[in-house]
Amino acid sequence: MSIGHFTVWDYVVFGAMLLVSAVIGVYYAFAGGGQQTSKDFLMGGRSMSALPVALSLTASFMSAVTVLGTPAEIYRYGAIFCIFAITYFLVVVISAEVFLPVFYRLGITSTYEYLELRFNKYLRLSGTILFIIQTILYTGIVIYAPALALNQVTGFDLWGAVIATGIVCTFYCTLGGLKAVVWTDVFQVGIMVAGFSSVIIRAVVVQKGIGRILNDSYHGGRLNFWDFNPNPLQRHTFWTILIGGTFTWTGIYGVNQSQVQRYIACKTRFQAKLSLYINLLGLWAILVCAMFCGLAMYSIYHDCDPWTAKRVSAPDQLMPYLVLDILQDFPGVPGLFVACAYSGTLSTVSSSINALAAVTVEDLIKPYFTSLSEKKLSWISKGTSLFYGGVCIAMAAVASLLGGLLQAALSIFGMVGGPLLGLFSLGILSSFANPIGAFVGLIGGFTVSLWVGIGAQIYPPLPERTMSLNLTTIGCDIGSPGTGGNWTATTEMPTLTTLVHLQGTERPVLADYWYSLSYLYFSTLGTLVTIALGMIVSLLTGGIKQNIDRKFLLTKEDILSSFSFSKSKTNEKVEVLNWKPFTVADEGTDNPVFNHIEMNVTENKEKVNGAHV
Repeated sequence: MSIGHFTVWDYVVFGAMLLVSAVIGVYYAFAGGGQQTSKDFLMGGRSMSALPVALSLTASFMSAVTVLGTPAEIYRYGAIFCIFAITYFLVVVISAEVFLPVFYRLGITSTYEYLELRFNKYLRLSGTILFIIQTILYTGIVIYAPALALNQVTGFDLWGAVIATGIVCTFYCTLGGLKAVVWTDVFQVGIMVAGFSSVIIRAVVVQKGIGRILNDSYHGGRLNFWDFNPNPLQRHTFWTILIGGTFTWTGIYGVNQSQVQRYIACKTRFQAKLSLYINLLGLWAILVCAMFCGLAMYSIYHDCDPWTAKRVSAPDQLMPYLVLDILQDFPGVPGLFVACAYSGTLSTVSSSINALAAVTVEDLIKPYFTSLSEKKLSWISKGTSLFYGGVCIAMAAVASLLGGLLQAALSIFGMVGGPLLGLFSLGILSSFANPIGAFVGLIGGFTVSLWVGIGAQIYPPLPERTMSLNLTTIGCDIGSPGTGGNWTATTEMPTLTTLVHLQGTERPVLADYWYSLSYLYFSTLGTLVTIALGMIVSLLTGGIKQNIDRKFLLTKEDILSSFSFSKSKTNEKVEVLNWKPFTVADEGTDNPVFNHIEMNVTENKEKVNGAHV
């Protein structure tokens, strides 16, 4: 059994995707007078509309980890992963109705500005540094890991792909700012949908209909949608995905700069909320595509698993292997799929670079260099984008040397997100949370989530916790390099898995209980510990006596305004505060934004200028 290989047409398709992305960056560098201010560069002038922002949010979610990892996850563990459809709904509702109203009302550029407004500058600095470290680490891996997987299967040049994608990404981010990031994401979503669709359509043709794919999947135990086992040590059940997944992804959609920066760049709050809800449809569409790819892969290889037969060396190589197998007679189409995977990489990396530039300028430069003009800040923003692009490419090179630490680094992304989600939740939902409580809560949550997360990397959960399903090579060609029989996997996280776990000969008691906690609960644990500790310490240190400005909290008006479309009044306004740190004269300035659909928020008669905590 032989599979195809890359042709000239495949490289042409991939090159065309990179070229169009670069051209979009050049266009937005000069369109409408170019990026004159840092606000234009980092926030698109706060003039974006819902649809492109929604597609951009979807593209950033759909990294190469999703394109390559999710179908392999469903191939190995079954369709229970699709419970994330419910999780995504809860995440979008929480982000749109709890976090978005507060961030949008304050008119902030960096979400970590909120931490200084609500608490103090030290917590803002802590949040910024944690974000920068986790994002650089994650972004380097997102560039390198898919390149490695595709290189090993397709022969696609490893470092050529890494450097080309890194340079193109940095190029259009530096030239065009947020508008270029959003509109290249829109283009890349189209490429990703086309890549997934080509695989699904061809697989259906090869298997002579969807019926056979579903029938094979059913008899192979892959249609395992429901498992209500409440055991938190089980890797994927209904409850771990619903509860743990909601906390994990709310940490990304609710408070992570990469996502928040896009939807608060919308011209109105209604458009911002709408972008999140349209994005939900995109998340569901991606999940359905990934599920069908995974089930089709199982149907085609249900009696001859390429991984067990040693035709691929890691699960994330299964999807490229399938593409070259079933699409070898269609020149250029395998290239479309590789463009699909790299579009996921480009969208994630460009969002990260733009977000890193935003927090660096807003949190580390503007507060301490108050005399800088907007023109200079615009150039500094472009310079930081260029700098972080180089750092991310360098991090990809470091990732190639990390070996067994790759997955640990990906897990840390979730471990850091939980405590930060807890910190923002304390500020927005608790009127008595004070800076001391928030700081102690952050340290406590971060310590606990790192403890369990790193422990899980050193002592992976036992195979019976992962519920991996049987795969066989019994139907492989005689003389294939693999061996026959059934195979059971050791635990792997549902991300790119280009590593071997480090496992000692003896396992401590904690390993089979505490360290075996489902990876989805790492973020949940960090969030809950941060909130609980923060509230207790705040109460013990007099937090109940402090007077907090209501604009820093989620209010009853924020919630009710979402359900008052029928009573719209064109003469009311939503206030967007143009907060300038470390100044007094201009604090609390109103920047009215008019929209007839969302103008039902009762105007606060007792306005307080400034940020008094």
